[in-house]
Amino acid sequence: MERIPNFGSRLRKNIVTVPEIIDRCSGIRVFGQLLKSFLFSTDVAIIRNTNANAIIAVYPFTPQPVISQSLILASDKPIFCGIGGGITSGERSVELAIHAEFQGALGIVLNKPAPNDLIYRLKEKIDIPIVLTVVSERDDIKGRLEAGVDIFNVSGAVKTPDIVKKIRDIDAHVAILATGGKTEDTISACMEAGANAISYTPPSTAELFKDIMIRYRTEL
Repeated sequence: MERIPNFGSRLRKNIVTVPEIIDRCSGIRVFGQLLKSFLFSTDVAIIRNTNANAIIAVYPFTPQPVISQSLILASDKPIFCGIGGGITSGERSVELAIHAEFQGALGIVLNKPAPNDLIYRLKEKIDIPIVLTVVSERDDIKGRLEAGVDIFNVSGAVKTPDIVKKIRDIDAHVAILATGGKTEDTISACMEAGANAISYTPPSTAELFKDIMIRYRTEL
């Protein structure tokens, strides 16, 4: 294999790196950019210090344009913004999606409860990919595809590979992003099931600080 030139910095060598096994994915090409690894985070400091190809920014609160705007401005990676789909739905989600696109988001992410009619409306209004989160094998994949979903974001815990396989059996070409878990074995299982890309949940800032503080204490 040809050696890849590598450039770093003594000040920015402590970054959150995604597992190397993710490089074996086919990836998902969005507007010419090949994306294999997605970091699941809304922490600006972590987003600025990772080698992931893209960021999936979904959070358990009402989506707000100021949050997506802050993340897009701070990030040097493509951002896929959450726009609700559950409690936040309908016209509000459409407006959030339009706003996210205008701000520079590369895609929008809908929660599992998002109705198909919302997906239809979004396809008429925006020109960036619609990502839908799938959490169960019982989800109506065919109906979602007919509504216009571009990428499935599979987050089914230990069932994730099974859900990925079900989707792949229904459509051999649809883009699938899967939650890979923490180990190479779980990531590999998702890839073998048919995932094109993997999302990785990084350690929290507190966890990252823990090792640094331990080192500082031993140096006293």
